[in-house]
Amino acid sequence: MSPQPDTEPSAEALGALLLAHARAAIARQLCGDTTPLAEHPALARRAATFVTLKKNGELRGCMGSLRPQRPLGEDVAANAVAAAIRDPRFAPLQAAELDTVQIEVSLLSEPEFLEFADEQALLEQLRPRQDGLILFAGCRSATFLPQVWEQLPEPRAFLAALKHKAGLSPERPVNGLMAARYQVNKWHEAAPQDAG
Repeated sequence: MSPQPDTEPSAEALGALLLAHARAAIARQLCGDTTPLAEHPALARRAATFVTLKKNGELRGCMGSLRPQRPLGEDVAANAVAAAIRDPRFAPLQAAELDTVQIEVSLLSEPEFLEFADEQALLEQLRPRQDGLILFAGCRSATFLPQVWEQLPEPRAFLAALKHKAGLSPERPVNGLMAARYQVNKWHEAAPQDAG
């Protein structure tokens, strides 16, 4: 069987495709845009993604998937719309805001579960600026993408903030919790140009 070079785009081309796909999905939701979403064989494979929206350099929405349960294109579109209108931390994005928002798409690797006896053992396995982390506490879970290291560069503070996000006390021992790390490939749009 002959190779099909067109089915696997370069990382740069895949990033451009995913960013355009995310923006088009939000435009369809907010503006009633009926332009069909792009189709590409690379968008058919199952994948887990996060879509982050920023406005003036500040977070404006972020939603995602931790497990590859649907095709990449469908996952990015759904997470883009969710980041725009369903992130409970923010009011839904308005159509007039769309041109002022910068989109970032993160494509997650398969999570790797970590074994640890105590907090120090867990901290020693974290790789700042490289790993995202998922913390599981019974039915609850929370994650920080690797990008969060930019705000919380110290592993102990990173873990404490993730415990808080999971609804736990930052001082709670990690005994009885589960953790998994993952990496991302990420792409982001250039910041919108100032009109003034």
